[in-house]
Amino acid sequence: MALTAKLELRQSQSLVMTPQLQQAIKLLQLSNLELTAFVEAELERNPLLEHAEGAAEPVDGETPRQSERDDGDGAGGETAQDDQWLDLDDSGTAGDPAGALDTEVDNVFPDESAPPGLPSEGSWASLRSGPSMGGDGDVNLEAYVADEIGLHDHLTDQLHLALADPAKRLIGQHLIDMVDEAGYLRGDLEGLAERLGAPMALLEETLAVLQTFDPPGVFARDIRECLALQLKDKDRLDPAMQALIANLDLMAAHEFPALKRACGIDDEDLAEMIAEIKALNPKPGLRFGHVAVQPVVPDVLVRERPDGAWHVELNSDTLPKVLVNQTYYATVNKTAKSDQDKTYLNDCLQTANWLVKSLDQRARTILKVAQEIVRQQDTFFTHGVQYLRPLNLKTVADAISMHESTVSRVTTNKYMATSRGIFELKYFFTSAIPAAGSGDAHSSEAVRYRIKQLIDNESPAKVLSDDKIVTLLRGEGIDIARRTVAKYREAMRIPSSVQRRREKKLALQASH
Repeated sequence: MALTAKLELRQSQSLVMTPQLQQAIKLLQLSNLELTAFVEAELERNPLLEHAEGAAEPVDGETPRQSERDDGDGAGGETAQDDQWLDLDDSGTAGDPAGALDTEVDNVFPDESAPPGLPSEGSWASLRSGPSMGGDGDVNLEAYVADEIGLHDHLTDQLHLALADPAKRLIGQHLIDMVDEAGYLRGDLEGLAERLGAPMALLEETLAVLQTFDPPGVFARDIRECLALQLKDKDRLDPAMQALIANLDLMAAHEFPALKRACGIDDEDLAEMIAEIKALNPKPGLRFGHVAVQPVVPDVLVRERPDGAWHVELNSDTLPKVLVNQTYYATVNKTAKSDQDKTYLNDCLQTANWLVKSLDQRARTILKVAQEIVRQQDTFFTHGVQYLRPLNLKTVADAISMHESTVSRVTTNKYMATSRGIFELKYFFTSAIPAAGSGDAHSSEAVRYRIKQLIDNESPAKVLSDDKIVTLLRGEGIDIARRTVAKYREAMRIPSSVQRRREKKLALQASH
C-alpha cells in the first residue's frame, strides 16, 4: 500500500476558553472585597480607567410571591435593552479597536484548563491567591506561618461537622456571629428567634450543641455558665460544684463558712473546689488572639413591598464604579508615533472596556440568580427557617437559562440581607425528599423538623419507633426510608426509641 500526501478541508466545532472569558469567570466568583481590591489594582495599572463620579443607580427588580412565579420568564424585570452591550460588532468599534471582547459567562463549564497564552502577569496579577503568592510568583511560606485562625473561623469549622440540619446551621452561624472575642454569647436570643421565624426551642437546642465546641466554655452567656461548661467538659460538674458556682459572690467575698453551708462540704473539699475554679479560663476565646472581625457586607438587599411583592436589588455600595476615559485615549493616541505605543494604548483600551462590561454583567448575573432564589424560597421569607424548600443549583440554572457552574460561582461568597438577617446565597439550597404521591417534594430540613415534632409530642406510654415514624410521614405524603429517619434523628442527637422509652420511664418514676 503506497503512502500519498493529500490536502483535505474539514469543518468542526470546539469550545475555546479565551483569556477574557477565563478572567470573566474568575471575576464572577470574587467576593465584593476581593473585587474592590482587583478593581483598585486595575485603576492603578491602566491609565484609561478612572473612578465614576457620583453613585450609580442600583440594579434592582421586584419579585412576586411563589403563587405568581410562573407568570414570569426567569429573571424578571429585565428587558432586551439591559443586555445590548453584549451585542458587540464583530469588526470592532472606535471604542474597541481590537475587536469584540468575549465576556459571555452565562454558560460555561467548570475546570477547563486555560488556553495557551493566558496572561499571568500585569493586569491579572491581582487575581492570584493573595498572600500565598509572592511578587515573583513563588509560594510565600511566611504568609502561612504568620496567619492565625480566629475564634469565629474555628467555631465555623466545628459547626459544619456538628450540624447537618440546614436550619440549625443557619441558626448556628447567627449565634457564632454573636460571640465576642472572649467567647461569650452577646445578644438577645428571643429577638433572633423572632427575626429568623424559628421556635425558641430550636435555638436553645442548637445552642446546647454549640456549647460543646472547643474551647470549653464558649457560647456562655455569663461567667457562671462559662465555668459550668468547662467543668462539665471535665466531668466535674457535681451538685456541690453547681452550688459553688451559684454562690460565686460568697467566694469573692471570702465568706467561706456560708459557702461551706451552701455546698454542704468541709474545709478540705472547699479548698480543692476553689483551686479547680481558679484553674479555669474565664475568657476562653482570648486564646485565639485579637483577630479583627471583618463585617459581612451584603451583595443583595431584599425587602417586602406593601403590595406583597419582594423587592430585590443589588447593594450599590459593593459595586465598583469605573469609566473608560475615551477623551484621554483619543488625545494620547494622536501623539503616539511608534507601533509599540499604539499597541500599548489599544491593549489598555481593550482591557478597560472588558472590565467595565464584565462588571456590569457580573452585577446583572448576581441579581438574576438572587431573584430566582427569592422566588423559590418565598415561604422562608414569609414564615421562617423551617419552611425552606428543597432547592438545587440545576433548578435555579434552568429557570434563568444559565449553566450550573455559573450559578455555583455566583452563590460563592455572596450574601443577601433580608428582614430575617444576612444569609449566604448557598444557604438557600437544601436537598429534597420525594413525595409519597404526586405532590411536590419536601425539603430535607422540613422533614427533620417534622420528625422532631413527632418525637417531642410522643407520650411515655407510646414511644415512636423509626418504622412508626416512617408510616406517619408517608401518611402525610412524605416518601422516606427508615434509614433516612434514623440518620436525621441521629443528626439531631435524638436517642433511639429504646433509649427514649427508658428515659421517659425513669423521669416518670422520679416525678412520683
